[in-house]
Amino acid sequence: MAVPGKVAAFRLPPLPTVGEIIKLFRLKAQKQLSQNFLLDLRLTDKIVRQAGELKNAHVCEVGPGPGGITRSILSAGVEQLLLIEKDARFVPGLQMLSEAAPGKVCIVHGDILTYKMEKAFPKHLIKNWEDEPPDIHIIGNLPFSVSTPLIIKWLENVSRKDGPFIYGRTQLTLTFQKEVAERLTANPGGKQRSRLSIMSQHLCTVENCFVIPGQAFVPKPKVDVAVVHFTPLVQPKIQQPFKLVEKVVQSVFQFRRKYCFRGIETLFPESGRLKRTEQLMMTADVDPTLRPFQLSMSHFRNLCNTYRKMCDEDPSLFAYSYREELRQRKKTRNLLKSTSQPEQTEEENQL
Repeated sequence: MAVPGKVAAFRLPPLPTVGEIIKLFRLKAQKQLSQNFLLDLRLTDKIVRQAGELKNAHVCEVGPGPGGITRSILSAGVEQLLLIEKDARFVPGLQMLSEAAPGKVCIVHGDILTYKMEKAFPKHLIKNWEDEPPDIHIIGNLPFSVSTPLIIKWLENVSRKDGPFIYGRTQLTLTFQKEVAERLTANPGGKQRSRLSIMSQHLCTVENCFVIPGQAFVPKPKVDVAVVHFTPLVQPKIQQPFKLVEKVVQSVFQFRRKYCFRGIETLFPESGRLKRTEQLMMTADVDPTLRPFQLSMSHFRNLCNTYRKMCDEDPSLFAYSYREELRQRKKTRNLLKSTSQPEQTEEENQL
């Protein structure tokens, strides 16, 4: 019987090493795609262990590349493995792995940002949201250029319970730049506290598992890499639509080094801005002299709930865009063909 958390159970037949696969198919990491290969199978095994017990599980690996993590996933004894790879150069090497594990591997040449995850797994695996997470895992060594937009997309899927979360609280085990991982897991008051901290932690339990030094990758990136594990919460900490939470959080962190009321002001049109900002902060019971990174999750929950009520009272409020107002103001100023060019405001410079 397999010991939980141990990578064992299924043994691949003798195969060329990952390094030999790279040489055999003349694979080179492409800088424009932010590709970095992880060749040390001890590290790939360690990444896979963070996902939990994978014996007889269904797994989707994002961006398998030359197949290092793929081997560790197969060795964990999974039932089915779906590989989604955008770069066609890697497909022949992945097919070798598929042939070594008959009936277990499905290779999709496609982009994870557009792939329809709702159809990725069998319907019988679906669980109620309140139940334990389904026997489904998503694992990936993500290119740096894709990691942030992808996790934002998946967090929105979590809030709507669609995409890969149509099956229940599907767990994610993904790599990020160390700095991004620190933002995802930062606590109130931490210098890395950011929009990503709130957007991820109000929807998921987020764990920064361990750091992989940059020199472990080929080619070596300029930064270290961290493995982060996400488990969606049964109840989000802020029970408002994703877009509303995102708008409030983005506004708060717009002027990260200033008092939080400076960012909150940008939620409102210039006419009546000060009065509405004071109303929002008083009702939400938020000290206007706190910095954005000092705000707790309950502060953000109160801000979002109060802003929602204000939007219900004034339906045009949610559609208001501070950036668009600045653009229109600049456009109007340019149309006035005055000889003296007025300087940009501080807000325009920052944005």
